[in-house]
Amino acid sequence: MKQPSLDILLSKVDSKYTLVLAAAKRARTLMEDPEFEVNYRGAKPVSLAFDEIAKGKYHFELTREGIK
Repeated sequence: MKQPSLDILLSKVDSKYTLVLAAAKRARTLMEDPEFEVNYRGAKPVSLAFDEIAKGKYHFELTREGIK
C-alpha cells in the first residue's frame, strides 16, 4: 500500500498534532474490530488510518475534550 504524502494529509487537518490524534484514534477503532485481521490481512492500522484520512473516508471533529 502506497502511503499518502504528508502534504495531502496536512491539507485535511489544521496541524500535525491533530493529524496524529485522529490517526491514532482511528487505528484504535480498527484494532477493536474483531474482523480486522480478516478484512485487512497484513495491513497496519496506522497506515490504514492515514489512508482513510487522505481519501476523506474518516471524518472527525476536534473539540475541547479531544477528537470525536
